[in-house]
Amino acid sequence: MNFDFLNPVEEEVLEFLHTSHPSCIGKNILIHTSDSFPELEHAKIAIFGVLENRREQNRIRDNFDFNSVRKAFYSLFPGNWEENIADLGDIYPGESVEDTEYAIHEVVKQLIEKNIIPVILGGSQDLTYAQYRAYDYRKNMVNVVNIDAKFDIGNTDSTIDDNSYIGKMIVNPPYNLFNYVNLGYQTYLNPPEEIDLIDKLFFEAYRLGSITEDISLAEPILRDADIVSLDINAISAEASQNLKDQPNGFNGREICALIRYAGISDKVSSLGLYNLQNLNIDENNNALLPAEIIWYFIEGINFRKNEKNISSSNNFLKYSVPLDNEVLTFYKSIISERWWIEIPTYVNNKLKKPTFLPCSHKDYLEACNQEIPDRWYKARRKNEI
Repeated sequence: MNFDFLNPVEEEVLEFLHTSHPSCIGKNILIHTSDSFPELEHAKIAIFGVLENRREQNRIRDNFDFNSVRKAFYSLFPGNWEENIADLGDIYPGESVEDTEYAIHEVVKQLIEKNIIPVILGGSQDLTYAQYRAYDYRKNMVNVVNIDAKFDIGNTDSTIDDNSYIGKMIVNPPYNLFNYVNLGYQTYLNPPEEIDLIDKLFFEAYRLGSITEDISLAEPILRDADIVSLDINAISAEASQNLKDQPNGFNGREICALIRYAGISDKVSSLGLYNLQNLNIDENNNALLPAEIIWYFIEGINFRKNEKNISSSNNFLKYSVPLDNEVLTFYKSIISERWWIEIPTYVNNKLKKPTFLPCSHKDYLEACNQEIPDRWYKARRKNEI
């Protein structure tokens, strides 16, 4: 594995560890230092920072205080974790943004090829595009969940930036994006044509109020994601002390619950935390927020159930629900009590095989009342196109 793009964790952070509690996270993980790069043979999670935001529109500052984030994270105590964690250091800005993107692409690609889950500390959210492109080598298409107040589709004819990177995923080959889901959008921050486009493409979008009213609504969505991208601006100003004051958004408890759902998902294979440079860390000691977000993601990973082989496992109960001209097939895990619904094979099925879409018990009950689950309908329509 070639990680020449990564620079060691700074001495300031390593010196901080000298006086830290012996049981804290920082004393129990692998760290890239100036003397050595960690052996990743048994690592499951790898954290690295990217000091890049040249494509951020309305840029406020370039203060990437990842040292404070690391200190806050290192100071926390682990749960009953079995998975090994590595801190790989930082990717510095390249001569061009494309150089930085290439470095991200290569690091993420090499990690996921080794079944190591990258946790990216960003930089502007357009870096999600490089995170996504690291999956180009995979045969299966990719599902992206974006926790964000905006869709970030933008003008696909213009140069990519932090307001248009999702649009570039849609229009730029190779076409690997199967599903895009936005969690927490705020209508007044998104052009009506983008809201219409989400519907026309059979993508999914959930308003902030819907998620905060019932946070469990997001669990099946995040269970089906490959990539999760979090815009720190999606957190309310009151919770985050963000320099880009956003009066409405998720609070700290809600965002940690969402990221824990992402960690529990057997499918999520990379997480990006973006726009960390906009946190007012210097004045408010706000590094603890991203530190706890990372903690909850790792906590979730350690509670994964490995429920992938649904149709061939004895750990699932099968339910068939006749509905109009369809028979909907649901599966319930005996272990976790989570639900899936089968998406049958169609002639033009891009996935070329039946797939199992995570759903909720509520979806099953609605199907029993002769209501077609919206997520099942959209997934089926995408398969038919």
